[in-house]
Amino acid sequence: MKNSELLHAIVQNAIDGIISIDAYGIVESINPSACALFGYEPEEVIGNNISILMPAPDKGQHDHYLRRYQVTHKPRIIGIGREVTGRRRDGSLFPMRLGVSEVHYNEQTFYVGFIHDLTQQKQAEEQLKDYALHLEELVETRTQSLNDTIRALEVAKEQISHSLESEKELGKLKSRFISMASHEFRTPLSTIQLSASLAEKYGESAGVKEISKHAGKIKASVTSLTAILNNFLQMERLESGNITAANAPFDLRELAVEITEEMQQLAKTKQVIRYTHEGDYAMVTLDKYLVRNCIINLLTNAIKYSGDDGRIGFHTKTAADGCTIEVQDNGIGIPEEDRKYLFGAFFRAQNTGNIPGTGLGLNIVARHVALMGGSVSFTGDARRGTIFTLKFPKA
Repeated sequence: MKNSELLHAIVQNAIDGIISIDAYGIVESINPSACALFGYEPEEVIGNNISILMPAPDKGQHDHYLRRYQVTHKPRIIGIGREVTGRRRDGSLFPMRLGVSEVHYNEQTFYVGFIHDLTQQKQAEEQLKDYALHLEELVETRTQSLNDTIRALEVAKEQISHSLESEKELGKLKSRFISMASHEFRTPLSTIQLSASLAEKYGESAGVKEISKHAGKIKASVTSLTAILNNFLQMERLESGNITAANAPFDLRELAVEITEEMQQLAKTKQVIRYTHEGDYAMVTLDKYLVRNCIINLLTNAIKYSGDDGRIGFHTKTAADGCTIEVQDNGIGIPEEDRKYLFGAFFRAQNTGNIPGTGLGLNIVARHVALMGGSVSFTGDARRGTIFTLKFPKA
């Protein structure tokens, strides 16, 4: 391909408009992109003054601009380029970037203009200005709203501060009341427990079975009431943040045997608590007091909700990844619709009937387990009973 053919092909297929004029401003050539941009056919432009593509006042001043350059050689567009306005055949105007080069060929001077349509760019700029203006208005509105909110928050803060002070005072009064009430209850309960034990002892020695029977009922009631008081005290200490996990090594199997013997005394007449351990060792690092409290709560529930002659399973397991504690009853099971609420404070399943309870035990267990970094779960149904599982990762 010859150089002239290559140049012609480049000009004809250029994206931007390209127009050449002679020294008098007469159009020598115009490429398809320029024709499309201005809305003319080539024969309508070629041979005419370039000013037909310009709006006023540039239309009437163009020849003067051209002669001035030819005399002074001081460029205003030629060799520099700038943004100007073009005029289409239909009279509409559009922004464009115009770059003009001076070309000398065969002892003649020509000027070649390169035209880039700026319509979309200008529209984008206008949209950006609108967005910026809208954003400023929005920021001003939001700032005003924020200031109003801050003022409202300051007022609310003062009100909340007063409310918190009142709440703190109420909390202190509640804590003092629970502690005082527990102390006042414990003293007569201890006396009743001791008197019942003595009455039972003297009744056995005198051969009066009825005394022993009623003394046993008194002792069971006192034990139940003491457990309720202990749960309320535990809740108060948990709510006030006075309980933390003091983990230390202890023998889990030894603790479990001790608790089993203790709880067997409180079980129903024919109930049996069967304890088993799995693992080559029994040393764990947890809070012994909290673990003990959790196990006692679970075994108390197992005794309460199991049948009179039921077998209660109690199992501990130690392994490389931690330890597990399980308590299984053969009781009434937990209704499906109640399971998601089971560990909530003061919640009791709908099938508990007249079985006494406060609904605090499992909530306390869950919170104690959480303090030690463990988890609690349960499985089972009314046929097989329920298995509660406490899992603790290795310390």
